[in-house]
Amino acid sequence: MGPRDTRCDPGLNALDWANRAALRDAGFEEASVDSAAGRQVYFTAGAGRPLVLLHGAGDHAGAWAKTAGPLLAAGAWSIVIPDLAGHGASEPFEGPLEMEALLTGISAVADSALSEPAVFAGNSLGAWLAMLWAERSPSRVERIVAINGGSMAGARAGVSLTPANREEARTLWELLVDAAWWTVPDMMLDELIRKGREGAISRMSPENMAAFLMDGRLDRFATPVDLIWGESDGLVPIDYARKFAAALPAARLTTIPRCGHVPQQECPEQFLAVFERVLEQAPPELPL
Repeated sequence: MGPRDTRCDPGLNALDWANRAALRDAGFEEASVDSAAGRQVYFTAGAGRPLVLLHGAGDHAGAWAKTAGPLLAAGAWSIVIPDLAGHGASEPFEGPLEMEALLTGISAVADSALSEPAVFAGNSLGAWLAMLWAERSPSRVERIVAINGGSMAGARAGVSLTPANREEARTLWELLVDAAWWTVPDMMLDELIRKGREGAISRMSPENMAAFLMDGRLDRFATPVDLIWGESDGLVPIDYARKFAAALPAARLTTIPRCGHVPQQECPEQFLAVFERVLEQAPPELPL
């Protein structure tokens, strides 16, 4: 079974279509590769140093549209942006979606698209997956940029990522974004409900995910990590970022004021400036 045509997929709304179209308009080409988790779709462009961008749970490669285009235009990077397994146009489209399948999909894309160690930058779940993948394949990851996400327990509990009604959706929304964006039309809340009900998040088991937390071994993590954090994130708050950085042997935290959980979408200009500055710096030094 080949990848779905996401240009006419009813599971993607107009904004999702526009973001994926923006990647194509910026010069990215869509490719795919078979894996044990099914066919994996990714976008790729550029001829510089390899950079892999991993989106968060329930999202897709188009989440990086506002960042990837300017990065590509700068000419320094060869960029790879997967649809994580079970997200966007990547299989599996049905059934439980486990962390191992997500890692399998990343491995397949890396084998297909990378010929040298890469910088892995991930948002939310993408940051967690980048760290898990680096732990398994340390020689293939130059450094990690974790954006409002990590592999340690401690994110806000008791919040439904699959809201059943507008009240729950509004609670989730206000945790995700800065207060300046709290006022949204009901149609946005309805879309949050729909994505939670029909999207990849609804197929992911908290018990399965918990088994992949890295608490207790973070002090042995062998890849340098830069953390970029939107300070207004109420889902994975700044205190988590500080504790996470302190638990790692080589980590550095940079924050973005008045920005929430998905800074590459909420405050793309501020995020891009910080992201480029972090990438220009030498990575944090691992202890000898």
